[in-house]
Amino acid sequence: MDNGAAENGVCFKESVNGGHDVWRCQNGDSAASSADHLVVMVHGILGSANDWKFAAEQFVRSLSNNVFVHCSERNVAKLTLDGVDVMGERLAEEVQEVIKQKPDLRKISFVAHSIGGLVSRYAIGKLYQPPGRSNLEDSSSIESVESWRGTVGGLEAMNFVTVATPHLGSRGNKQVPFLFGVTAIEKVATHLIHWIFKRTGRHLFLTDDDEGKGPLLKRMVEDHYEYPFISALRTFRRRVAYSNVGYDHIVGWRTSCIRRISELPKWEDSLNEKYPHIVYEEHCEAYGADDCEPNSVGDSNLDNVEEELVMGLSRVSWEKVDVSFHTSRLRFAAHSVIQVKDHYMHTEGADVIQHMIDHFLV
Repeated sequence: MDNGAAENGVCFKESVNGGHDVWRCQNGDSAASSADHLVVMVHGILGSANDWKFAAEQFVRSLSNNVFVHCSERNVAKLTLDGVDVMGERLAEEVQEVIKQKPDLRKISFVAHSIGGLVSRYAIGKLYQPPGRSNLEDSSSIESVESWRGTVGGLEAMNFVTVATPHLGSRGNKQVPFLFGVTAIEKVATHLIHWIFKRTGRHLFLTDDDEGKGPLLKRMVEDHYEYPFISALRTFRRRVAYSNVGYDHIVGWRTSCIRRISELPKWEDSLNEKYPHIVYEEHCEAYGADDCEPNSVGDSNLDNVEEELVMGLSRVSWEKVDVSFHTSRLRFAAHSVIQVKDHYMHTEGADVIQHMIDHFLV
């Protein structure tokens, strides 16, 4: 790591691998930080740590000395084609290294874009520790965590936020909008996608079956013998899914908001000046509660695997935030605008970042 640099009260440090650490400076000292909450930001396919730079700075400026933001560096560019599991293993190791370097950390959150949300879900499965266990040398670091709650990396799990993440995969039923919803094209893409996106493409299109285990995304909606994915997800105090209702040509609305076609809400233009692009919000309790309970008979438009993904992910509660850039001049770049991937080009998505910050548990 090189030396940190300070700018307007915010400190930055960039690693030789391209990762970014961002925190609030104290009394002009770029080396000091009292933050006890690690926020891990994870980019999408073919992306880099720089994709979250704008959001990381806003988080630190708004949440003062509470958060230390780490923009992941281990799965940049073509490394995102290695598969969700391989990327998840790398991310888990990266997070463990950050935690070891900062022994004052007590809490952890994830903010992930696109496939980064799936990678993060895999990583927390590896990082999860049942109640009463910690992989940290100093067990006193989790004294504030209730004895009945598990931890992630030995830290109290707070917010798990995904942004335009294909939770249900990308196979069929307009899950990848640029395929125009044409069944024939979608079927061809299922057979050819691995030529472009390698193992990651197989995972997204649910065509993988390593050693007869079935699709990875299906395994990730349960406590599999490899890792307790659902227990890890349930450990977080909040789970939030931000989704583009339209003009996202990479990730469809339904897969990113974990809904069936029949469950997609009707929305109207936002009247909130602070969040002009937030058009619908709802809190869905875990399956079994009355609020947002999945239909037990399912949806005839879904195949069996996708139905299992919906049901599996509905076993935990979700806050669902629907976003629309339909009046934006860059609406066709909604997949990047919702993240503010580029500070200059995608500024219209800044209200979505502010919405994340305003509802963030610190």
